[in-house]
Amino acid sequence: MSANKTYDVIIAGAGSIGTPTAMYLAQSGLSVLVIEALPSPGQASNKHAIGGVRATHSDPSKINLCSTSIEIFSSWKETYGDDIDWRSGGYSFVAYTHEIERTLKSLLDLQHSLGLNIDWHNKEEILDIAPHLNREGLLGGTFSPEDGSCSPLKAAFSFWQQAQIAGARFNFNERVTDVEVSGNRVRGVKTDKAYYACSTFINAAGGWARQISNMLGVDIPVMPDAHEAGITEPVQPMFDAMVVDIRACPGSSNFYFYQHPTGKIIFCLTPEPRIWGDLTQNSSAFLPQSCLRLVDLMPILGNIRVRRTWRGTYPMTPDGNPIIGPVDGIDGYLVASGTCGQGFMLGPGVGKLLSNVVNGTMDRAEETCLIEMRYNRSFDSKELLK
Repeated sequence: MSANKTYDVIIAGAGSIGTPTAMYLAQSGLSVLVIEALPSPGQASNKHAIGGVRATHSDPSKINLCSTSIEIFSSWKETYGDDIDWRSGGYSFVAYTHEIERTLKSLLDLQHSLGLNIDWHNKEEILDIAPHLNREGLLGGTFSPEDGSCSPLKAAFSFWQQAQIAGARFNFNERVTDVEVSGNRVRGVKTDKAYYACSTFINAAGGWARQISNMLGVDIPVMPDAHEAGITEPVQPMFDAMVVDIRACPGSSNFYFYQHPTGKIIFCLTPEPRIWGDLTQNSSAFLPQSCLRLVDLMPILGNIRVRRTWRGTYPMTPDGNPIIGPVDGIDGYLVASGTCGQGFMLGPGVGKLLSNVVNGTMDRAEETCLIEMRYNRSFDSKELLK
């Protein structure tokens, strides 16, 4: 097939993973094309993110990747001049049961060994961090002050701009329809508009990655899972940290919220049972469930007014960890999906990793990450800080 143009790397998806990856690959001197079905960057799952960025995880590779992301986000304005609303407000995982207290404490040695600034704080110390938390039954919690938040839309736009400055090309309103493989090697990508030759193809299509991977005859266990979030009217500043409650309650398996610098409270929960599919319409169940959890955790918010709710999708894997890296038997095919609602915080770290994979410049931690997050792993681990 005659190619319209030849690139070193073609990426499917201009979202939380694809756009940073394009930037780092282009900065390394490679020719890069990003193919995106929607009209602009970050218009699928990315724009539905609430902006939290944490390295506080239970998986070593996610800790390393998100630590890299925090370094990138926190220095972005100084490096590139764009204000993406970065704020180091920290994350606090609170414990209202002894089981959760034991879980949080059991992870501290691992987290410390990987360089995280995190500690357990007793009840009164946590109340100093988030003064209006419900005191009844509160045992304490962890706090990681270097975690934070920034604007997903501003970050996506700035990554896109910097990727273009570095030479990456973005084709919007264009869909991948097939990926050509010959002699066990990627040869090119066919879209609904053209055919492009390449030696490396990166599948960063989020909740749609499974359909694209099937074009190459490789099934990956990524399924879209619908989640909702909400935002309130602005009120006076009360706390900085993202508060995370991992208790399971009727209709939800966790809940988290923070106060944006504008004073608005942004909140989200994980529905239980999960709601599978590409659903983006608001549900009638979310607001009653989430408001009950919000007011239970912070009673002072009982009279605050909710301004808006929205729904997006998480690309889920069976074990709650992403799929990252090359696929056996198909040279030049890499997967970067299944980020399970954490694509925004993982994105810059994954982008750097993928650039190093393509350029053959990985360090030992990155090599370990590829082993732990390979597409054909057993998927029998469990994300403890979901």
